[in-house]
Amino acid sequence: MTDTPRIPGAKPRGRPFPPGNPGKPKGTRSRITRAMETLLDGEAERLTRKAVEMALAGDTVALRLCLDRLLPALRERPVSVDLPAVASPKDAVAASAALIAAAASGEIAPGEARELGRLIELHVKALEVHEIETRVAALEAKQK
Repeated sequence: MTDTPRIPGAKPRGRPFPPGNPGKPKGTRSRITRAMETLLDGEAERLTRKAVEMALAGDTVALRLCLDRLLPALRERPVSVDLPAVASPKDAVAASAALIAAAASGEIAPGEARELGRLIELHVKALEVHEIETRVAALEAKQK
């Protein structure tokens, strides 16, 4: 594969270095990040104290900054929903209906119901694959 463009005058697409070159190692900080760390070296405690003082004085931006650090936004939370056991693909219908009912009643959020529905879908696919493997093994044993 060559790095020359197919159309004369066009720039080659993709990464600017040859294949096999991984680029910067993971975790490498940029030049700007390193410069900021150098500037703030030893000042973190004073800056944090100043942000807290500003927040206590009523500065809403400083208050939001402090609260975001103390209580970061939750990405996920554990949910508790009574679902029927899914032992066969037919059981997924009842489990799906229970998820819809839980979301409709406000017991769980619709996004949580969607994620749990995906888990049920994955479980049903695993059950189907297991059933197919069992059938194939029985057929192979029958032929021998």
